[in-house]
Amino acid sequence: MQHTSFKAVSSAIVGNTFLTIAKLAVFLTTGSAAMLSEFFHSLADTLNQVLLLVGLKRSERRADADFPFGYGAERHVWALMSAVGIFFLGCGVTLYHGIHRLLHPGMLGNLTWAIGVLALSLIVEGWVLIIAVRNVRIEANGEPFMPYLRHEADPTAAAVVLEDAAACLGVIIALGGIALSYITGSARWDAVASILIGLLLGAVALWLIMRNRHVLVGPAIPPQTRQRIREILATHPAVERIAFLRTRIVDSETYRVAAEIDFAGDVLASKLEDSLRSEYEAISSWEDFRAFAARYADQVVDVLGDEIDVIEDKIRKEFPKARYLDIEAD
Repeated sequence: MQHTSFKAVSSAIVGNTFLTIAKLAVFLTTGSAAMLSEFFHSLADTLNQVLLLVGLKRSERRADADFPFGYGAERHVWALMSAVGIFFLGCGVTLYHGIHRLLHPGMLGNLTWAIGVLALSLIVEGWVLIIAVRNVRIEANGEPFMPYLRHEADPTAAAVVLEDAAACLGVIIALGGIALSYITGSARWDAVASILIGLLLGAVALWLIMRNRHVLVGPAIPPQTRQRIREILATHPAVERIAFLRTRIVDSETYRVAAEIDFAGDVLASKLEDSLRSEYEAISSWEDFRAFAARYADQVVDVLGDEIDVIEDKIRKEFPKARYLDIEAD
């Protein structure tokens, strides 16, 4: 997952850096508000994807004494900062300039270059979006795409998908605004396109902020996964009752599961029956019985530990993300 997210972010940075420079050059030539909005859109995307890349690299650090559950959540921290950047730099500046141009339309220069760069932008942004969607589909491993993107996808990959989907839609809006301004001779259509692009960026930013806030607060793992873990526990022969089950998403690649279990004493005892019988027959005094009881207590602990290991191995085999398991006897 880390590799696919890195590839998606790197591709987005390369594509958006090129488009940022091209859009700025065309804005300086034409004075188009929609083109300035597209410049800020690409600039915000580029800077924010750099933040996502920083988060990816920092999240790779191994767990240590200070952070025993690792640094995976750093991705969500940096993705949250990226989303805030989109909101203020992308949405805020774009809306301000669009409203200003709507109130003071002015004149537009030659729009031929603007249309050409926007058409090129649509191709580049579409290419980056295809790469990002393909990577998320690989991560989803057959799960429905949209539910996976909303609830489980790596935050960096989800951010790239949404930012580039918004970028493609923003280019189409900009093309429409410039085309209408060209046809009608009024620059107000260009300003309206700028405002719509700003609102689009705001919607994407708010979704990303809420998505990363949700994970940082520490939600339970997906309901279907939680239910399957409960079934694994409940159907194990040595489990009599599940006292409680608590789960948490530590980061996009790590789950924590804690459970307290009532174990069936007769099942555990049956596993020790042969050794118990032979030792019982050798008891001839209180001291023998005390020694037998001490050995039996040790054996019960060992058998209980073996049963917990079997349960944990089964959970990890089915759900590799369940890296931190804490199963105890109630």
